[in-house]
Amino acid sequence: MKEIDISYRTMFAELIQRTLDAQFAADFPLEGWFVTVTVKNRDYWYFDLPTHEGKDKRSYVGPASDEAITGRVRAHKEIKDNIRERRRMVSTLRRAGLPGPDPFAGDVTKALADAGLFRLRAVLVGSVAFGTYAGMLGVRLPAASMQTGDADFAQDFAISAEVQDSLPPILDILQLVDPEFRPVPHQADTAKVVAFVNGKGYRVEFLTGNRGSDEYTGKPSPMPALGGASAESLRFLDYLIYEPVRTVLLYREGVNVLVPAPERYAVHKLIVSSRRLTDTLGRVKADKDLSQAALLFEALVETRHGDELADAWGEAWERGDAWKEGIINGLSRLPKNGVKALEKALSPDVVETLLTRSSIEARGKY
Repeated sequence: MKEIDISYRTMFAELIQRTLDAQFAADFPLEGWFVTVTVKNRDYWYFDLPTHEGKDKRSYVGPASDEAITGRVRAHKEIKDNIRERRRMVSTLRRAGLPGPDPFAGDVTKALADAGLFRLRAVLVGSVAFGTYAGMLGVRLPAASMQTGDADFAQDFAISAEVQDSLPPILDILQLVDPEFRPVPHQADTAKVVAFVNGKGYRVEFLTGNRGSDEYTGKPSPMPALGGASAESLRFLDYLIYEPVRTVLLYREGVNVLVPAPERYAVHKLIVSSRRLTDTLGRVKADKDLSQAALLFEALVETRHGDELADAWGEAWERGDAWKEGIINGLSRLPKNGVKALEKALSPDVVETLLTRSSIEARGKY
């Protein structure tokens, strides 16, 4: 796996900071002010903006423990933005071989980002998020592993319920990108909407972690911060979006987003690959899951992030039998480059033991 020159990695990191500055300046006008609010013994920043009606409008900013957010709060009046320079940086990074999203996915993500989706601690997941790991880890990733016909976003239910802020209606935001977007009623509860689709079948979906037993998986969860949208409740998702990382989507002048930590993304893909449907589409998705997991395992080891991978693996393994089963089943079909990377991060003996266990269990089914 070929690493990217250090100068481009440095530029990518700088662009993350500049796009966060720009989003911050756009979200919080100079005539307002920041206040801290304590919720469950944790401090959070909010922004009060005076209105013509004489009542302040309060918007969620982020946790005070987030150094990037708190630093920008304190330097708010000094933040300056240069859109032309950011566009030049994006263009340079794309020419250097770092991937960006397809234009439609970029438009959708940018529209939701501008509306405040990532300010409200939502997380970009799926293949659009996968594309950002090349710049984050400083490696080249094959374009075929990033192709997608949808965009997925996730938010923790507790965050959605506690921020006391909300996006404008999701449908209104998406129709600014394409007027043909329409809501898709959920099969289990037609009064709730977790997905939107346009005339060409492009799907935008919202997800959240399953808060109860498996009987709630696949059912919509109300999400107070998502502008009237609900979210599909999925097993294992809470692990994926825990402590997301900030990065930039290389599109137009750069879009500042939150994505899962790459080691969590990789382990999560390994697990969910074994739970796909066995029809043709399910097998295609499972193969893509495993390809992305293998590429990230390899990239993490080669860029000296093996310890983080080992920690994420250990956390998932300790979560119970269903998690262990998913890991073992996924590992049995993982491409060889992923297996070799895991041997370096975990140890050859650990990986060999799990592969042997998988083989024994598979024979026992027949």
